[in-house]
Amino acid sequence: MGAGPDIPIVEAKGLVKTYDTGAIQVHALKGVDLAIQRGEMVSIMGPSGCGKTTLLNCLSGLDAIDGGDVLIDGVSLASMSDRKRTEYRAAHMGFVFQFYNLMPVLTAVENVELPLLVARVPAKQARERALDALELVGLRARAGHVPDELSGGERQRTTIARSLVNDPAIVWADEPTGDLDSENAAEITDLMRHLNRERRLTFLIVTHDISVGRKADRIVRMLDGRVVQDEYLDVPGRPVDTPVGVES
Repeated sequence: MGAGPDIPIVEAKGLVKTYDTGAIQVHALKGVDLAIQRGEMVSIMGPSGCGKTTLLNCLSGLDAIDGGDVLIDGVSLASMSDRKRTEYRAAHMGFVFQFYNLMPVLTAVENVELPLLVARVPAKQARERALDALELVGLRARAGHVPDELSGGERQRTTIARSLVNDPAIVWADEPTGDLDSENAAEITDLMRHLNRERRLTFLIVTHDISVGRKADRIVRMLDGRVVQDEYLDVPGRPVDTPVGVES
C-alpha cells in the first residue's frame, strides 16, 4: 500500500461516530473533514469531551465509524477487513499513550521488541531493531532496566521507541505528555519534533497542552465533535515544502 506524494497519508471525509449507551446517544464526531499530509506534525486540541481521542481512534482504525470514510494512503479503511486493518496498523502505525502501557516485568528493550516478536520477526533481528529504536530516543544505555527503574520521561521515551520499532509511516500520540512534569514534557515534545524532521515521520498528537500544540506544524481545534479551526503555524525548521497560512 502506498499512494503518490500528493495524496494525504490520512484523510477523513464526513466522519461520524455515535456512542449508544442504551439510554442516550452521544454524537462524538459530527461530520469531520480532515487531511494530514505525509511528514506533517499535527496537534488536535480542544476541551475534554470534544471528540479528540475519538477522532484519533477512528482515524487509526482502532474504532469503527458510523458514517463517512477514512482513507489511509488513499485506501478506504471501510474497504479493509478487520484482519487487514489490524495488519496495517501493526506494519505501518505506531502508538504512544499517556500512561505508557509498558509490561512491568519486561526490560525496556524487551518492551520495545515485543511488537516485532508478536509479528514473528526473528528474535535476533527484533533485538537489534529494538536497540536501534532505543538509541534513537537516547535510551540504549537503559535497555536492561524494567519500567519501575526508569523515570517518567524515560518510560515515555521507551514507549516512543516501541512506536518506532516497526518503522511506521505515522505515529498516533494520545496525551503523550499528560503524565509528565513540564521539563520532561518539553523533552518528549522536542524528541517527537526531532523525529518528525529528521525521519519525516508523520505525527498526530492529541493534547491539552498548548506548549505541545505550538511545536507542531498545525493545530486542529475541536469543539462538540466538530473541527472549528485548522491553524498552520510558522514553526522554525519547517520543511520548505510545507504550506504556511491560517485557516478557520
